Amino acid sequence: MAGYDVIIVGSGPAGIFAALELTKKENLKVLILEKGPDIEKRKCYERTTGKCAHCKPCRITSGWGGAGAFSDGKLTLSNEIGGWMSEYVGDKELTGLIDYVDGVYREFGATDVVHGTDGGKVGRLQKKATLADMRLVPMQVRHLGTDRSNDILTAMKERLAPRLDIQTGVRVSHILVENDRVAGVLTGDGQVITGKHIIAAPGREGAEWLNIEARRLGLKPVNNAVDIGVRVEVPAVVMEPLTKDLYEPKLIYTSKSFQDKVRTFCVCPYGVVASESTDGITTVNGHSYAEKKTENTNFALLVSTSFTEPFHEPIAYGKYIARLANLLGEGIIIQRLGDLMDGHRSTPERIARGTTVPTYTEATPGDLSFVLPYRYISDIKEMLEALDKLAPGVNSRNTLLYGVEVKFYSSRLKLKPTLETEIKNLYAIGDGAGITRGLMQSSASGVVAARAILNSTSRRK
Repeated sequence: MAGYDVIIVGSGPAGIFAALELTKKENLKVLILEKGPDIEKRKCYERTTGKCAHCKPCRITSGWGGAGAFSDGKLTLSNEIGGWMSEYVGDKELTGLIDYVDGVYREFGATDVVHGTDGGKVGRLQKKATLADMRLVPMQVRHLGTDRSNDILTAMKERLAPRLDIQTGVRVSHILVENDRVAGVLTGDGQVITGKHIIAAPGREGAEWLNIEARRLGLKPVNNAVDIGVRVEVPAVVMEPLTKDLYEPKLIYTSKSFQDKVRTFCVCPYGVVASESTDGITTVNGHSYAEKKTENTNFALLVSTSFTEPFHEPIAYGKYIARLANLLGEGIIIQRLGDLMDGHRSTPERIARGTTVPTYTEATPGDLSFVLPYRYISDIKEMLEALDKLAPGVNSRNTLLYGVEVKFYSSRLKLKPTLETEIKNLYAIGDGAGITRGLMQSSASGVVAARAILNSTSRRK
């Protein structure tokens, strides 16, 4: 096969924004390789049948658009949230990148509505959070909605399709290197594709693959914190004091027992709890739609734990916890908070007697204390008690907990400010590279890598 100037591995937000940037100014020969299906073929059977078909790869997390195609679609317009890009480009540059990326999303159909713009209300909520021993990170949020996200990603593909080559259903096995410089990729079916530059953008679902490849190539990843926790579901009215003005409240709490950081993540007002699969492991997630609403709000509570030597497998640890939940619950476990506090498992009857009606009906009533270590359970209980001071009712016995939620972005490589690795012309971007954990910074990382490649190709001319 003829060679390419740039090969992008992965078509999530990071890969797509790299492609948009690369095809805008230069006539480069660019190829995107994606192991999942094209966006119009990303039909989740669970959404239509109520039963997960365990597709390989999962159509929720893999395919054109990455996990973002079915995500809640929240664009957090703050350089404090969504990753560590400021460590590479600085706060000022990151702020400009976020503004630029936001403009691109609006160009492709994102709503003009922005939440969290009332400084007075945000300030009052910050004060209440401080009194409850939490920190509320002020930020503005543009909500796309799971349904609108799909339309935007489809429009982006239609823009790119005539300008580059796209191959879906193609798994990259190895990154090829010659004389400390990238040479191309080897696909799962044995095809060698040569390329002058490689952008690795595998997303969270491909984080472990990138970690393995980095070690094979002699690149030593640095462990990030492991993010493990539960998804909380309550009646929407309970969270309205926070979601009405903020939509996505970002609250950070340091536990008294273990000094662990606990944070809210992916708040879905009037949304649904859902499942997703990674390498056959089922974990929990949540969505909000632009056009349809439920009577519940759900959000994740994630505990961040940083491990030290000799431990160096944070992704494997997260998958171990998830597999344990799958073993005990045949998928996702659901438990009433009151049952957890009383030290016994939930049953279908106890769930039915509660005042919170679950939006995810395939979860197995059980006991999360058999899955999550005591440290995590203790941290989550503390956070719920603190959160109850801002949103009374969150710490109710009828609150539902789904487990487990795990974020697989727990290793990152040593990168230059351009996001180039120690191997010449090999770039690592997005959530899978461990440097971002959200749509905005992930998209921005693609822009950074693409601009670096454009600058290098311009200098050679």
